[in-house]
Amino acid sequence: MAATLLQSASPWRTFRWHKGQKHYSGTYWAATVRDHVIYESRLELARLLYADFDPAVHSIVAQPFLLKAVVEGKARKHIPDYFLTTEHAPVVVDVKPLRRLSNPVVGFTFAWTRRAVESRGWAYEVWSEPPEAELENIRFLAGYRRSWLFDPAILEETRRADLDGVTLGDAVRRVPGHAEPRVRAAIHHLLWRQELRTDLTRPLRPSTVLGRPV
Repeated sequence: MAATLLQSASPWRTFRWHKGQKHYSGTYWAATVRDHVIYESRLELARLLYADFDPAVHSIVAQPFLLKAVVEGKARKHIPDYFLTTEHAPVVVDVKPLRRLSNPVVGFTFAWTRRAVESRGWAYEVWSEPPEAELENIRFLAGYRRSWLFDPAILEETRRADLDGVTLGDAVRRVPGHAEPRVRAAIHHLLWRQELRTDLTRPLRPSTVLGRPV
């Protein structure tokens, strides 16, 4: 299967909602693909946010394919969580909480999955809980991901403003002639697009210092 064909694949399996279910499932509108992408847990949603935030990711497919292999004389099956097309190489992602990675069954499944995926020249990733502050910042900035909600003129003036080394609180006053809430929203959108940068490992606050990409 060519990686380009998987970019338009439908999820191999879907899910149902029912009272008392253990997982928090849902759909997320991803700016990267301008469409909804499914997730089966809050941790999968977190990985989805990171993928949508990453400018190197060009497409995101959930539950992309059923992988079959004969391992140690037995037929094995596994459906990875995500397939990412990136500017470097396709990435197959499995999402699993850290506490479950020590489970021998989980480890065995991920080991043969890695061998199969990497034999195609693709990358394989097992993703667990990210740093809390970084996740909360990305989750917050995702609220500003819909580009059509922003005034193009304000965005352009914000791009031209000298914001390198300026704090988030002062930056809104560097784009005069517009309401501060609209300028602040434009700054958050440019942070989401990574046209502006800051240290996302610390909680965002007015004293947060902005910078330009290197």
